[in-house]
Amino acid sequence: MTERIVLAYSGGLDTSVAIPWLAERHDAEIIAVTLDMGQGKELDDVRERALAVGAVRALVIDVREEFVHKYLLPALQAGALYEGRYPMATSLGRPLIAKCLIEVAESENAGAIAHGCTGKGNDQVRIDVSARALNPSIQVIAPARVWGMSRPEEIAYAKKRGIPVPATVDSPYSTDSNLWGRSIECGVLEDPWTEPPEDIYTLTRPSGECPNTPAYVEIQFTDGVPTSVNGVGMPLVELIHSLNTIAGSHGVGRIDMLENRLVGIKSREIYEAPAAIVLHMAHHELEMMVIPRDLDRVKRHLACTYADLVYDGLWFTPTREAIDALVAYVQPRVTGTIRLKLFKGDCRVVGRQSPYALYDHALATYDDEDQFDHTAAEGFIKIFGLPVETAARKGPAALRPNVSMKSKVKKGDA
Repeated sequence: MTERIVLAYSGGLDTSVAIPWLAERHDAEIIAVTLDMGQGKELDDVRERALAVGAVRALVIDVREEFVHKYLLPALQAGALYEGRYPMATSLGRPLIAKCLIEVAESENAGAIAHGCTGKGNDQVRIDVSARALNPSIQVIAPARVWGMSRPEEIAYAKKRGIPVPATVDSPYSTDSNLWGRSIECGVLEDPWTEPPEDIYTLTRPSGECPNTPAYVEIQFTDGVPTSVNGVGMPLVELIHSLNTIAGSHGVGRIDMLENRLVGIKSREIYEAPAAIVLHMAHHELEMMVIPRDLDRVKRHLACTYADLVYDGLWFTPTREAIDALVAYVQPRVTGTIRLKLFKGDCRVVGRQSPYALYDHALATYDDEDQFDHTAAEGFIKIFGLPVETAARKGPAALRPNVSMKSKVKKGDA
């Protein structure tokens, strides 16, 4: 029986070159699998392209609903931003890709899966580890880790075999996109001092071309799930598309960061994530309004842990599932509306309301309606400061605060 290999096919340079390389090297039939995660025009003719370069079968599978509800939404509710900035569009897509590759391999009686990840990227870890979590016996092949070709050599390899690819030596960008955002790397972007050229962006306008009037966007959440934009209810996939359009037209969503890759190197990365940036800001602000301080501190810590798990390829783990359980417990409180102002690349919260708000105007106000018990403050402060006072009285003199300095304020200075 001819060996079969199921390849995660994006239509880009690496995976287009991988089809003939795998077929020649392993004497195998290549089944190309492309997942529709909302990347739009990139999927035009992708099936035909895979077949044209040698795949025996090419599948395009619509996984947008699963991607949004089982991957993006849990990460949004967890507040997972890698190193405080990156919404992890690429990272969140990789475990789903691995899951689908395993499922297709089982249905096609294939003994191996393959991907186009390089040997120093994060995605190889995410797909390999996820695949082995789901099927420990599966063979995982990563041609780009093996063939040793530079990017210009890959382009030459493709040209020699008549493989049409979007990358050229003059424009060697590597991109990845889905509903949650877009990543761009390689080329001049590898110089952290160089400002990204404007032509790399496709989802966001430059600030000079944005409207001169700000846009106000109201996002309603129900049990932690965004359900409407400006009063118009819509399914989550459509809502994210809508926010990508609105925020992107106002220049919101660009990220230029030097991040710590899992493989131990620092990498300059450019991202576009209009909807993700807006939704993370809105969800966090609403959550801040409805949960107490101690729970907020716990959840912020877990958000960092969750982001690291996703970024490091540890999606299918008990730790991630346990954090999901805590996050799910919090979400029924996260109900309400957040109003944001978008203007020339800037996004900020300007309004918030919730039926479960812990903000109490009668306690917070300094006006006549003030109901805060000011008389309780003196006793509270005494008890709160008692450990400090005791330590000051009982500690060694050398460790006590220096209070012997006389004021140098001259008469009349006050």
